[in-house]
Amino acid sequence: MASTYTVGIVSDIHYASAAEQARGNDYEWRDIPNPLLRCLIRFYRRHLWQRDPLNQNHLLDHFLERSNSFDFLIANGDYSCNTSCYGLSDDAVLQSATECLQKLRQKFPDKLRLNIGDHELGKLSIVGGRGGMRLASWKRAMEQLKLESFWQLELGNYILMNVVSSLLAFPIFETDALSSERAEWHELRSAHLAQIRHAFDSISPTQRIVLFCHDPTALPYLWNERSVRSRLPQLEQTIIGHLHSNLIFWKSRLLAGIPRITFLGHTAKKLSSALREARHWRFFHVHLCPALAGIELLKDGGYLTVELDAEARQPAKFQAHRLPRLAQ
Repeated sequence: MASTYTVGIVSDIHYASAAEQARGNDYEWRDIPNPLLRCLIRFYRRHLWQRDPLNQNHLLDHFLERSNSFDFLIANGDYSCNTSCYGLSDDAVLQSATECLQKLRQKFPDKLRLNIGDHELGKLSIVGGRGGMRLASWKRAMEQLKLESFWQLELGNYILMNVVSSLLAFPIFETDALSSERAEWHELRSAHLAQIRHAFDSISPTQRIVLFCHDPTALPYLWNERSVRSRLPQLEQTIIGHLHSNLIFWKSRLLAGIPRITFLGHTAKKLSSALREARHWRFFHVHLCPALAGIELLKDGGYLTVELDAEARQPAKFQAHRLPRLAQ
């Protein structure tokens, strides 16, 4: 057994296949009938979030060039751009995720662990009500991409494990799913919770935990689980993605506990519901892994590494690494 392990962590790669690229960077706002709203979304995407989201595949290659020192690699979800908002049930989105995972698996054939993000399963668009969670996306994730709903990686006295945030937080995302599929989503969620309870109950008192959860919206649901709460003193860090930038993470923590907003549409209701419970994040020692590209405003993309002492005599040492937006 090695005395130390170096683990690379990457999240929100948002790879775009040729089929997704063909949809154009205006895929999110071009069908919005309200011209003012269309203009606002375009401004937000071009100047704050992502100007050119479908042409950043080279960032994955640059990241992999830097990964030679990693003993293991953890990818924390969102492998495609999900231009359809239907997740892997859409063929173009599936192709993006397939190409992304092929690159990761080629570099780390037996030392790679993959989490599932909301882009894999689908979600309603910010405006317009397009898309949603689909069971076909879950089935493709399991059967075609060979993703796992739950895994554990034991490195000395450290246990690294994942949770699928969209399943755990399904009570918030339920309106994103078809009414005919909600019962099965609840069954999948119950099975996932059973896996999590068993894993936390099985951890020995001397082991330390590093948890991977794509979307922190799921963390309050973990707080409700006695098995998880009893092990929180052993939980060293929870690595999230989804928020892309520490600026968004900071704002989310600042807004923790806000009232639920029910009069501004689906997205405001969903986001405010998540932020209302965000006060529970602090119990999980949350650490953001940024998107490879970061956000347009700051261009703060990158990844994390963590050095683990196999005996767990010293705390895990996390380090953030910037990834410049080099020309393709």
